[in-house]
Amino acid sequence: MNINKSVALFSRAQQSIPGGVNSPVRAFKSVGGTPLFMQKAKGAYLYDADGNQYIDYIASWGPMILGHAHDEVIKAIQQQTFHSTSYGAPTELEIEMAELIISMCPNVDLIRMVSSGTEACMSALRVARGYTGKNKFIKFEGCYHGHADAFLVKAGSGLATFNIQTVPGVTAGVANDTLTCAYNDLEAVKKLIADNKNEIAAIILEPVAGNMGCILPKEGFVEGLRTICDEENIVLIFDEVMTGFRLSVGGAQQTLNVDADLVTYGKVIGGGLPVGAFGGKRKIMECVAPLGNVYQAGTLSGNPIAMIAGYTTLNILKNNPNIYQELADKTTYLKDGLHKVLSEVGVDYVINQFGSMISIHFSKQPVTDFATAAAANNQLFNKYFHAMLQRGIYLPPSAFESWFLNNALTKEDLDKTINATKESLEEVL
Repeated sequence: MNINKSVALFSRAQQSIPGGVNSPVRAFKSVGGTPLFMQKAKGAYLYDADGNQYIDYIASWGPMILGHAHDEVIKAIQQQTFHSTSYGAPTELEIEMAELIISMCPNVDLIRMVSSGTEACMSALRVARGYTGKNKFIKFEGCYHGHADAFLVKAGSGLATFNIQTVPGVTAGVANDTLTCAYNDLEAVKKLIADNKNEIAAIILEPVAGNMGCILPKEGFVEGLRTICDEENIVLIFDEVMTGFRLSVGGAQQTLNVDADLVTYGKVIGGGLPVGAFGGKRKIMECVAPLGNVYQAGTLSGNPIAMIAGYTTLNILKNNPNIYQELADKTTYLKDGLHKVLSEVGVDYVINQFGSMISIHFSKQPVTDFATAAAANNQLFNKYFHAMLQRGIYLPPSAFESWFLNNALTKEDLDKTINATKESLEEVL
């Protein structure tokens, strides 16, 4: 495989961009080697600057549920650009988008558009603090909620990839208000609350974690958090930047049948364009300015290009809910095939799957939280990643990331991935 242009582009990028990338995990620092620079994508495939084709299991980190460059989405974007790319004023499209999300998602009475998942989570936490009058909050080790200061404590994902334990620039005061415990450990949550009685404004979590690989909530865990929050006047925030509209029409709330007080969404509501939103129960969202005193603003919030892309994507998903079963069936087919070849190779492994999210962990023990994900043989994953890349399979370049399937994937694509896994592990072991 020739990647000469990617090598040259990476060398050039390092002269003007920190580390040569605009988001750290893209640098391949965890897995080693040179990041590939993409030129285009269509359906289930990525094409790099050298013209190599890859089967894509990142899906732009989740939002490309329908596949890349979906014809209806592209057409809608093109038509909108003739009107303008930005107004800095309200549009009817923003209302239609809000109404669509509310019609699809449980417990979302009001919703505010923002420009990223990070901004959505940051804003939701501020609203929870304003609503409760309390400052501390609980997050879970390995869950990533964007790079706002308060969340960069045991944040998994990119931080885990780079083994960053503390982040310069995050003050001790901010960090002291961030309480952390292991994902899936309900007793640890109860102890934190008892030790900080009447001081905790919110509990935020990825209801199905995707930033330490795909980690499923244990039976009763999320339900237990809901009960605790009701008892202690704590706002329960679901970070659905990854799971929103991916696991089902109504996201993780609908799939798990657990109500959140606030929910955050990311790029899927922009059809992959930079966008986010936070929303939830009316009594809480009424705290947001200009209705209330919790200030949040964004010059490009509700950008018409992002709104039309997201509106078109979500409409397709809402009107074709069979897509979710198709995606789940494809992911189960992939999981079963991977089980078969991994067993034949004779390597220690765990496969976690929830809907169209899946990850392989080279581990002897179940992977249920960040500690068990970190204890896996992640050096073997790095070798596996590169061997798969050589065979035209583009996986997330970190053992701490979930894979995301898109519905453009064919059985042939899945079979090629399964066969490539067997060949890759036989090569690197």
